[in-house]
Amino acid sequence: MFDPTPYLPQLLVAWTAYLIATASPGPAILAIITTSVSEGRKAGLALAFGVLTGSYTWAMLTASGLSALIRAYGHAIIVLKIAGACYLFWLAYHALRAAMHSDKTQIVPVAKAQTSLKRLYLKGLGIHLTNPKAIFSWIMLVSLGMPEGAPVGVTATFIGGCMVLGLMTFCGFAIVFSLSPVHRAYLKSRRLIESLMAGFFAFAGLKLLTSRL
Repeated sequence: MFDPTPYLPQLLVAWTAYLIATASPGPAILAIITTSVSEGRKAGLALAFGVLTGSYTWAMLTASGLSALIRAYGHAIIVLKIAGACYLFWLAYHALRAAMHSDKTQIVPVAKAQTSLKRLYLKGLGIHLTNPKAIFSWIMLVSLGMPEGAPVGVTATFIGGCMVLGLMTFCGFAIVFSLSPVHRAYLKSRRLIESLMAGFFAFAGLKLLTSRL
């Protein structure tokens, strides 16, 4: 039976790094927040599960040797980088369009989502799968939590711990920001929030295009 005790110091460091990275403001967190306050808890959770799926897709691929594949096919990252920036620009456009809509069309019951849950799930999935920085974050995390030559049980323990932390973080944001007082505050400043979101997504897309990965 696998005993993770000898690897706990490294695992704890990697889990802490993952928690900090996950809870830090970024396109995924801000998308979950605005979706939760504008369309309700179910909508926010659907998007959060999409983000989680994308995150752990990269986790599994990284643990399976994606870093070696990236070194062999470096140009694929450039393509992914452009795709990710375009997706962020698309989100910025939709946030700006929402900010320009009349307030009367936006006031809906918090329990009723305007967008289908499937579409929101795919939106969250797209945010993470088109973000090449997520790949390198997982490469860093895997190198922290999985020493060379570690048994398969270390991989399962590390990724399993990250899944629990990610679930708590992303779903926690969705639940907290779907509460009625938060929803009412959103309605009062909806246009400002959507405008800020549009600016953030546009900035994130531009930064992704111009940054070195």
